[in-house]
Amino acid sequence: MTAFTDGVLAIIVTIMVLELRPPHGVGLKDLAELTPVFMSYVLSFLYIAIYWNNHHHFFHLVPEVDGAVLWANMHLLFWLSLVPFTTAWMGENHFAPLPTAVYGLSLLAPAVAWYVMQQTIMRTQGPDSALRQALGRDVKGTASPFLYLTGVGLSFVNTAAAGLLYLAVALMWLIPDRRVEATVATGTKD
Repeated sequence: MTAFTDGVLAIIVTIMVLELRPPHGVGLKDLAELTPVFMSYVLSFLYIAIYWNNHHHFFHLVPEVDGAVLWANMHLLFWLSLVPFTTAWMGENHFAPLPTAVYGLSLLAPAVAWYVMQQTIMRTQGPDSALRQALGRDVKGTASPFLYLTGVGLSFVNTAAAGLLYLAVALMWLIPDRRVEATVATGTKD
């Protein structure tokens, strides 16, 4: 499952980078006109990298997967596969309100899918789930959807503020989840 997920995420990144088109002119002004497209690509690349990184850490606590976990993972991959579309739409339209809001929704959907996958794994593992112990209160996981929804609303007021909020959530997740790393390290010492 992790190898399949790796492949899908690699394809998603490839699709996003193929949306980067060279400027039609040769001047710096021509290159500067592509700034919104490049900025949206960088932000989305960061998100895909975060999901990939956390997925790898996360599944160290999942020794067995069943059909429900496989489908929950596919659910996550479905929503992540839409990120290249919303990335391109937002960037090519210079962070216009509706594309920026839809981009925020395309960040919210994988966050919800990640939560569903967590719940599916913990239900499968039972009450002594290593994942449940590692996650604890999961403040970041709880806050992220609300921040995305706030960004979606802000998109219609101030797209720069919405973009900064989306970036803030990404920065919050940039470092792999230390709770999972600590649980994996404790489990390997036993």
